Amino acid sequence: MTPPPPQPPPSGPNPAADSAADPCPELGPLIVLFGATAGALGPDLGSDETDLILLVWQVVEPRSRQVGTLHKSLIRAEAAALSPQCREASGLSADSLARAEPLDKVLQQFSQLVSGDVALLGGGPYMLCTDGQQLLRQVLHPEASRKNLVLPDTFFSFYDLRREFHVQHPSTRLARDLTVATMAQDLGLETDATEDDFGVWEVKTMVAIILHLLEGPSGQLFSKPEVVKQKYETGPCSKADVVDSETVVRARGLPWQSSDQDVARFFKGLNIARGGVALCLNAQGRRNGEALIRFVDSEQRDLALQRHKHHMGVRYIEVYKATGEEFVKIAGGTSLEVARFLSREDQVILRLRGLPFSAGPADVLGFLGPECPVTGGADGLLFVRHPDGRPTGDAFALFACEELAQAALRRHKGMLGKRYIELFRSTAAEVQQVLNRYASSPLLPTLTAPLLPIPFPLAAGTGRDCVRLRGLPYTATIEDILSFLGEAAADIRPHGVHMVLNQQGRPSGDAFIQMTSAERAIAAAQRCHKKVMKERYVEVVPCSTEEMSRVLMGGTLGRSGMSPPPCKLPCLSPPTYATFQATPTLIPTETAALYPSSALLPAARVPAAPTPVAYYPGPATQLYMNYTAYYPSPPVSPTTVGYLTTPPAALASAPTSVLSQPGTLVRMQGVPYTAGMKDLLSVFQAYQLAPDDYTSLMHVGDPPRTVLQTPKEWVCL
Repeated sequence: MTPPPPQPPPSGPNPAADSAADPCPELGPLIVLFGATAGALGPDLGSDETDLILLVWQVVEPRSRQVGTLHKSLIRAEAAALSPQCREASGLSADSLARAEPLDKVLQQFSQLVSGDVALLGGGPYMLCTDGQQLLRQVLHPEASRKNLVLPDTFFSFYDLRREFHVQHPSTRLARDLTVATMAQDLGLETDATEDDFGVWEVKTMVAIILHLLEGPSGQLFSKPEVVKQKYETGPCSKADVVDSETVVRARGLPWQSSDQDVARFFKGLNIARGGVALCLNAQGRRNGEALIRFVDSEQRDLALQRHKHHMGVRYIEVYKATGEEFVKIAGGTSLEVARFLSREDQVILRLRGLPFSAGPADVLGFLGPECPVTGGADGLLFVRHPDGRPTGDAFALFACEELAQAALRRHKGMLGKRYIELFRSTAAEVQQVLNRYASSPLLPTLTAPLLPIPFPLAAGTGRDCVRLRGLPYTATIEDILSFLGEAAADIRPHGVHMVLNQQGRPSGDAFIQMTSAERAIAAAQRCHKKVMKERYVEVVPCSTEEMSRVLMGGTLGRSGMSPPPCKLPCLSPPTYATFQATPTLIPTETAALYPSSALLPAARVPAAPTPVAYYPGPATQLYMNYTAYYPSPPVSPTTVGYLTTPPAALASAPTSVLSQPGTLVRMQGVPYTAGMKDLLSVFQAYQLAPDDYTSLMHVGDPPRTVLQTPKEWVCL
């Protein structure tokens, strides 16, 4: 049903009459807009990523209370399938949508028809008015972004009728719970119940609600429009900032090459706070496919959660709630140098990785060339360094615009000296993360842990008194293995469960079990072979202690035989040396009662003949041996130590007064040449040091250095 055409404006203005009759002198024409998608309707509009199929609109002139012609346009959807809810509510069919115009054509018609109707009603700047925010924020802007359409400025500001109604009637239900029907009911408006044209009834009722609101006090009515940000703004975040947890989400499954602008485009239509995209990095400093996003308010965050499993290209993105503490931890920083670097606004940040350690600002500027100048020259470069000032090979560069950044990206994998340089898009949050990671790293990141013999050495032998578990679930724990073995768990030797981890510290799916005898090992293998643990069958195979030791020390054990670990190779094998036996006071009485008497070593400290000694593997060893977790861990001892032994030459060079003290000789490899006494002592923070006796830190002629250590708990002399 079409209302009568609008009346022409009066021939002459009457200022006195206008000021008395116009409650909103600055309010221009309102475009009442309604839309629907091929999927969900109502509060879930846009949550299923379906295309827009319908637009209905009508112009309202607040000052003269006139209305324009009602228009309705169908839109061709790429996926013509309609949901049952949409088909029932709209009465549309796939055939009718197939004959409709595409979205870009409909938007052109919309602009032309609105301009004509506004001109007939007196002209002036106009503003959209919608029922809620889903139509523009969750439907129109995301779809235009996916289809690479440029929306007119009209669609970046609008009035939310629900909020305007709540301003004048705050005693009713919350704004987000209002609907067109409930607002009309609260106002006591009579609606046309016979109108069955989908979208027409909604627009007519919204127009009636607006006209009724304009009759009342309108001092705050239609005074503050909603704004959709056209561009994501980058910027730094400080660790002192307080971030509301109700405004942060975590996006998971992002392509590794995605930038903050790609993430902002995924959330197109929602207002992200300045510098509110923080891409997460893994332990190696590379992006792990996750990001934390901070929005301007909780309502924007709630709309972002509705985009769970929406697509970025061919990948679907998971969206979850996050906390403000997580965002500050990733994006926050305290460095003044970083703050100055990021203080320049509207700059594109690129990350350079793989720079030569000797490269300076002039080398980097020369590598980029004059066709892509860095903002501020050398001041636009930020080199990442270790706490002691050594370069890491990473740097960040600022560019004034997207075109210059694109020109610089074409230098990706270009050569600087003898090294190729990788270039990536970066963010302010990534700059903070990289700087925070290196700033918080220890001064001696390459130091190996002390070399400590375990109280229960792995006796070498070829007897097959061990079993190997292969194919364990990665989530399996020691308790799971003990439950899996069942009655056979009673035959495990003390400290006999060895979980094998890979070089990244993650479970490898293998474990070794030391049994009390070869017969028990064979019985356990026969009873448990190919039993199921957590929906996976596990192979249980007998093996010898020698085979187990080789795998634990970095070798491999396959069906074709054994390969030696790195420390057994001729070029890497350090010479063995006599181990020093500990005193029985090292093990508390209550703990010693749990273990056989053979574990308690004699009190006299006499160098023994060279015997095989098992060591806990250290996480920083340069031979990349397998990491293991022992069960249970030995009493009063660390859980991770290194494998390398101190050579006899170091023993020979040690002063007699030092060797006569109770202790164990420890070799530390990879110590930086700039390390001082305090730096070396900081490695033993977990151990009790002998007071006032640090002369035992001895320098060796080759790069490795040695210190003497003895357990008291573990005392470093």
